[in-house]
Amino acid sequence: MKRATFGNAILLALLILLACGLFSLHADELYWSDPGLLRWSGAATAILLWFGFTVWRWRAARADALPLSAYEASIVIAYASQTGTAEQWARQTAQSLQVASLPARLIELERLDPDAMRAAGRVLFVVSTTGEGDAPDSAAHFLQRWMREPVDLAGLQYGLLALGDSDYQDFCGFGRQLQHWLQSSAAQSLFDPVEVDNGDPAALRHWQHHLTLLSGASEMPDWQRPQYQRWQLCERRLLNPGSLGGPCFHLALRPFDGVADWQAGDLVEVGPRHAAEHVSEWLAQLSLDGDAMVHVEDTPRRLAELLACSHLPAADEVRGWPMARLLASLQPLPHREYSIASLPVDGALHLLVRQMRREDGRLGCGSGWLTMHAELGDDISLRIRSNPQFHPPTDAQPLILIGNGTGLAGLRALLKARISNGQRRHWLLFGERQSAHDHYYRDDIERWQLDGYIERMDLVWSREQAARIHVQQRLHEAADALRQWVADGAAIYVCGSLAGMAPGVDAVLREVLGAAQVEQLRSEGRYRRDVY
Repeated sequence: MKRATFGNAILLALLILLACGLFSLHADELYWSDPGLLRWSGAATAILLWFGFTVWRWRAARADALPLSAYEASIVIAYASQTGTAEQWARQTAQSLQVASLPARLIELERLDPDAMRAAGRVLFVVSTTGEGDAPDSAAHFLQRWMREPVDLAGLQYGLLALGDSDYQDFCGFGRQLQHWLQSSAAQSLFDPVEVDNGDPAALRHWQHHLTLLSGASEMPDWQRPQYQRWQLCERRLLNPGSLGGPCFHLALRPFDGVADWQAGDLVEVGPRHAAEHVSEWLAQLSLDGDAMVHVEDTPRRLAELLACSHLPAADEVRGWPMARLLASLQPLPHREYSIASLPVDGALHLLVRQMRREDGRLGCGSGWLTMHAELGDDISLRIRSNPQFHPPTDAQPLILIGNGTGLAGLRALLKARISNGQRRHWLLFGERQSAHDHYYRDDIERWQLDGYIERMDLVWSREQAARIHVQQRLHEAADALRQWVADGAAIYVCGSLAGMAPGVDAVLREVLGAAQVEQLRSEGRYRRDVY
């Protein structure tokens, strides 16, 4: 029984006992007498006050939920908090989106309804779980009123941040219940749910990574900065010269200190830096000396080095500021996330990174640093982040691996791990632009296929025919094979673009297998995604 229901039942029982007790005291005095004008007036006043308070609370609730037009111009952030933590991260989410010039409206989950969700079009849910998988008390009304059965939420796009504690058996129980209800109601996820175990800062940074992509902001300061380690860039190789797409690079890195360990499916968080030329230009505009030593948190650093890893404000905005004020205003550049393409046994951490360009033509901060501005041998600030939701199965069940572009990095690591264990049943579906230029890690893949470690392979080249074909179309064409592999116990792993490919693949899976079976696969851990 839920906590709120249990509490209401106890309160009702106590009131009944009180009424029975009072009745027993006056059992022999049941006769009518006029209480008098004063008592009549007091009772009427009490009733009117109670009625007025009830109407005021009802109107206040209506004011938060209506009018629907209030939701249409902004992203709604709905939170359900037990101790205040979920509300804190919801407010931080709203502030981050507003800084990125994306209007956001904050509201308690209990004051949201399906009409408002449909009107908003996009809703971010930040919810906690209390006890053994229970909803917060504040979400009890929403749970009872709307989540008993699916409703029509077609057209709604949502993101979910679920807070929980893995010491409890039903980890993130309410968040997962909400996710299932949204999926059953035909809502479309903007990205996979982010589950936070006991305030894990890495998971919160991953949520912020999704917010950055959602807002389109080139920079959004980290809420909590990663504790980076020092890695050395020891190899960089262009993989697709002549491609119609952006240049794509294979990178290899090794730790300066100690031996790094990770699993297939894990990610890295990289602390990017500005190009040295960009920092020099900024310093020149303010007539500042980049070699000057400054103190940050009692640590001496060269000014140019500090600026290289900080967000640089417009020179005109800080011209004439004292150095102390300038240093206090600097915000670290936010981290960038990449899928790992190798295993520790390979002797290096491999990344597959495509150069991204901003609207002004400049290289993106993360990809520009890794693929152009950093020199071989340079220090790279990097942190490995475990991603257990994308680790490979430990048994020999078949695997369907679906991806596009640089998503091949994560799939390559999964294949390496599985092949090292002698597992052979793999179906690889991969899409890019041109086979002559964009067939990344071709030698590895063709050797694995020749040796029987890839049972089936479908490669899709979108620019090699008049009508562009993508991975999701090829998957749809192989519907019979898809059903058979799933019937044989296959798990489905998707890695790559969140825009286009991932929702397209999800739509095909739901059409071919049915929404109920897709949700069952997800709950069994047989449908996993690493999309960005």
